[in-house]
Amino acid sequence: MGGLNLLPARAQFRVEIAGIGATQLPISLLRFRGEDKAPQPISQIIRADLERSGRFRFVDTGQMFDETGVPGYADLRNQGSDAIAAGSVTKLVDGRFDVRYKLWDVVKGQDLGGQSLAVVAGDLRLAAHRIADAIYEKLTGERGVFATRIAYVTKGGGRYTLRVADADGEGGQVALVSPEPIISPSWAPDGLQLAYVSFEDHKPVVWVQNTATGARRRVANFRGSNSAPAWSPDGRTLAVTLSRQGGSQIYLIDKDGGTPRRVTQSLAIDTEPTFSPDGQTLYFVSDRGGSPQIYKQPVSGGGATRVTFSGNYNVSPALSPDGKTLAFVQRQGGGTFKVMTMDLASGTAQAISDTNDDESPSFSPNGRFVVYATRSQGQEVLMTTTVDGKIKTRLLTSGQDIREPKWGPYGR
Repeated sequence: MGGLNLLPARAQFRVEIAGIGATQLPISLLRFRGEDKAPQPISQIIRADLERSGRFRFVDTGQMFDETGVPGYADLRNQGSDAIAAGSVTKLVDGRFDVRYKLWDVVKGQDLGGQSLAVVAGDLRLAAHRIADAIYEKLTGERGVFATRIAYVTKGGGRYTLRVADADGEGGQVALVSPEPIISPSWAPDGLQLAYVSFEDHKPVVWVQNTATGARRRVANFRGSNSAPAWSPDGRTLAVTLSRQGGSQIYLIDKDGGTPRRVTQSLAIDTEPTFSPDGQTLYFVSDRGGSPQIYKQPVSGGGATRVTFSGNYNVSPALSPDGKTLAFVQRQGGGTFKVMTMDLASGTAQAISDTNDDESPSFSPNGRFVVYATRSQGQEVLMTTTVDGKIKTRLLTSGQDIREPKWGPYGR
């Protein structure tokens, strides 16, 4: 029940990408000098990250140098490369590794700068993700999410395991193992705490756990069911679904527990709350109209407004960081379940998956990607897709049930 435990490293770079982005920047990435003596293949991790974004096309070049060198711009231009990155990995006397990189704009013949990261062996993957983030931001103008994390639940061998992994599905660590179900992980805005529901007390109870220390506490343990935690943007409050007064309704409760305040007032089942980015509105699922649909309501109280109208079964709402797009799961004909996105201003919705058993969409903190759980080729997998559905990556296959991925915030 303690803190995160390192798992054995698994095979890496199962980057299977479907679809092509509208515009892809041609980039060259050289093998880092000395990386063959390091425990992690730094340049391969960086390349896999950038490939997964769908924003880059890789141009292999015959040039060989590190961050101290100078690119042959003319040759690179002739090969069609617009940018090039190179670097090195050096083991320091204290056992840490010095990872350095530099990026050049080939078109302008310009040094775009770089950085040096001194890390322990266990943080080499994170260093590679941070370099990928830096390259991504420098070349696209958007913040990268490769150094963020994803929480998800696996079930196998009669055990439920809450896991935390890098955004590429690698580097998995165990937060909690239980013979009883674990469901509904939810990241705090600080990226350090996870709320979730555990049945270890033989009923659903909402817990909060520090992912660094493993310290955990019960936050909602009332009569009946305690479920579906969601953090407020300021990290002070959780929205939870409680049945303490009969039917399932949504309440707000302090992150450390205390007396909950009821938000929804209906005779229906209201559940799966999620906050708008400004913290003023709750989106949630209710069957008050006869079938599960997504509604919204001011946190301060007042009436609920229906949000989804297409289809007779819409659940699992998730909001993009800018609050403009809603992701959810829709049951369609033939019992298929599809991840959808809706532009909240126009109400226009579209399916963004090409699978039929989708659940639990969650946005990346830059709003560019959605992660979800599904079945593909007969296996339970985690998938990411760009918000327009054009580029999909199959992240993780473990041979176990994989459920409820939740993309963590920046700030690791």
